Amino acid sequence: MLLNFPNALTCCNLICGCMATGAAFHARFEWAMIMIILGAVFDFFDGMAARALHISSPIGKELDSLADVVTFGVAPSAMVFQLFGLVVYPEWLQPLSSYLPYTAFLMAAFSALRLAKFNLDERQTTSFIGLPTPANALFWSSLIVGELSWLVSPRFNAVFLFLFMLMFCFLLIAEIPLFALKFKNFSWQDNRVKYIFLAGCLLLLPLGVTAFACIILWYIALSMAAWKFHF
Repeated sequence: MLLNFPNALTCCNLICGCMATGAAFHARFEWAMIMIILGAVFDFFDGMAARALHISSPIGKELDSLADVVTFGVAPSAMVFQLFGLVVYPEWLQPLSSYLPYTAFLMAAFSALRLAKFNLDERQTTSFIGLPTPANALFWSSLIVGELSWLVSPRFNAVFLFLFMLMFCFLLIAEIPLFALKFKNFSWQDNRVKYIFLAGCLLLLPLGVTAFACIILWYIALSMAAWKFHF
């Protein structure tokens, strides 16, 4: 039983993803976000448990990716699918209003590609190449829950949603290095980007639920600045 404990946690992640997907299809966005966050917690602890128990297996690795595809790929895609049914459509786009929502599942496909690349890419041991799928899922769930009234208002529309969704699909597989919050020591010289990021997070927290979406945008912007200017 102890040997299967990490896999049990991974299965809990998968169940959370299934529940989040079901909630999303019923427009229960708050519940979907809670399940995505809970799935991320299980995803964090299954790896920690495997390392603590010195358990590593090909099944565990494959199961982890399958669970992540559901929780961080399919579930946020289902939320965006439902959102496409609520947003305003320009008059010229009305004929496609029944079909455009299905493009949301492109994000699930790109999330699967992102996870496959991560499993094979040996460069991603201390940092990431492309946006991690949990960050993408947290961004969309936070944005939809926190800013739904704005997203369904005339100030936003299906065109913006489609383009925004495509941008995040690209970020999932882009060859852009993003830092990981892993500390080998606590010196400023080695961790200045991480400390700047954490300071920015503290300033964004008062925004409430939307803070999580803003934190992900801050994370992407800071990572790209650090990559571009080598600081």
